[in-house]
Amino acid sequence: MALAAGAFQVASAQTKTTDTNTPLHAMQPDYVTPYGQTTVEDIAKVLQRVHGYLDATTPARMLDKNGKAITDLKKLNKESTLEQGDFRLTSYEWGVTYAGMLLAGEATGDKRYTNYTTERLNFLADAAPFYRNELKKNPDAKVPLRQMLAPHALDDAGAMAAAMIKATRSGATKTNLRPIIDNYLDYISNKEFRLPDGSLARNRPLPNTIWLDDLFMSVPALAQMGKLTNDNRYYDDAVKQVLLYSERMFNKEKELYMHGWVQGMEPHPQFHWARANGWAVMTMVELLEVLPKEHAGYQKVLNQLKAHIKGIAAYQSGEGFWHQLLDRNDSYLETSATAIFAYSIARAINRGWVDKQAYGPMVLLAWNAVATKVNDKGQVEGTCVGTGMAFDPAFYYYRPINVYAAHGYGPVLLAGAEMLNFLKGNKFEINDSSVQFSSAAR
Repeated sequence: MALAAGAFQVASAQTKTTDTNTPLHAMQPDYVTPYGQTTVEDIAKVLQRVHGYLDATTPARMLDKNGKAITDLKKLNKESTLEQGDFRLTSYEWGVTYAGMLLAGEATGDKRYTNYTTERLNFLADAAPFYRNELKKNPDAKVPLRQMLAPHALDDAGAMAAAMIKATRSGATKTNLRPIIDNYLDYISNKEFRLPDGSLARNRPLPNTIWLDDLFMSVPALAQMGKLTNDNRYYDDAVKQVLLYSERMFNKEKELYMHGWVQGMEPHPQFHWARANGWAVMTMVELLEVLPKEHAGYQKVLNQLKAHIKGIAAYQSGEGFWHQLLDRNDSYLETSATAIFAYSIARAINRGWVDKQAYGPMVLLAWNAVATKVNDKGQVEGTCVGTGMAFDPAFYYYRPINVYAAHGYGPVLLAGAEMLNFLKGNKFEINDSSVQFSSAAR
């Protein structure tokens, strides 16, 4: 027994991992999120799952009183109803989804994504004349497309308008969307409540309130309309909104935006809600995409974008996600904001606005995190439901998450599509176990 024990001790000494016999720095960590393994093929599979789920669960059909599909939309009547799916076809969340499908179609060359958007926008445009006429007869009529034809908030107008203009500019739609687009832009430019300085605002939850969300619910549409019409008034208003909101709501120390601002509130609570910061950074990316470089506000918006991205990057978690409240690590990790950040920062890198060596690794990690939340059905998990504005932390900490929170789908499509473009143009490698991007394009 003594001999056996002695032999065991010698063997253990020979196999023990130490600093002298093993390159410990090369040992693989037990990562929660896949690290340094992203491929174009894997991203494409995630996008396909999302498309498959949404295509099956968001029908674009009108039904008669017996529940049968109406194939000729010229035969609509007051008893016609919109077939219900998992999501609403005219919500701002679906405006983002339509834009995401268009970008996925561009990035992959797969027409199924483009067709998803064009089929539904053509359907909405073809159904619009009957319900527009009904609203002329009775402005209070409860019609299936009321949100689209009679918007009463920026949520109703901006994201859908931006998607429709993108579809129109791409030449993909067969139906004329301009009557709907013009109606949306008339609401944004002329009917939405504004403060005396022109800032788009709301009178809830308190009078004279600014929601950071409203940057995205207005500016991309204004910017796209500027591009569509070559009318600088739209560009001017878009830049004005970004600068006015930033002046009031951007915390220069944390380089993050507060969610809401109320005139006369002092001191002002600051809650840096993740998705609202996502809407803000995506707004600036969308604006710079079409804003002429010679515009007087171009450099100011670009500088603001760079500052915001720098702030966002500082709060990414080790799992690759961002927290529901960005600067509060005990709040939960949230998917939709992470996807928006991945899309926005990847596009900023692809456009040369920020440094890919500085931000490329974090964007790769962010996408890998998002991909873990797309389940086998193509549903996006971990997304916060629709969220109002509050002045206490509990409200944000305990907002529910749900796979039917529509806010997650468009951002995932946008992020995946932009990451495809990013990986096609940039090479990364593992150096001393860490992701590094070379300075040269592939």
